[in-house]
Amino acid sequence: MKVVLTAILIISLIISGTLVIKKRRKLGLTDVKSALTPICFLLIGVVGLFAYWFNMTGVSTWFIFFVLLLLGAYFTKYMPVSKG
Repeated sequence: MKVVLTAILIISLIISGTLVIKKRRKLGLTDVKSALTPICFLLIGVVGLFAYWFNMTGVSTWFIFFVLLLLGAYFTKYMPVSKG
């Protein structure tokens, strides 16, 4: 069961990361600040995966989740506003 959940998470992270990169290229975005929000949100999944595999689900993992979530929320102000 552990391998199936890991495979599903890895596949979904690869698909979502690819979609974010394609959308950024389509919009012509090159700055790093607007990319930090999706990077932080994808890192939450990666940290969760490592914590799951190495049995480190504790206060430190939740702290890392919280910090990444705050950073992702903070850098949303640098994301471009859609005109539609």
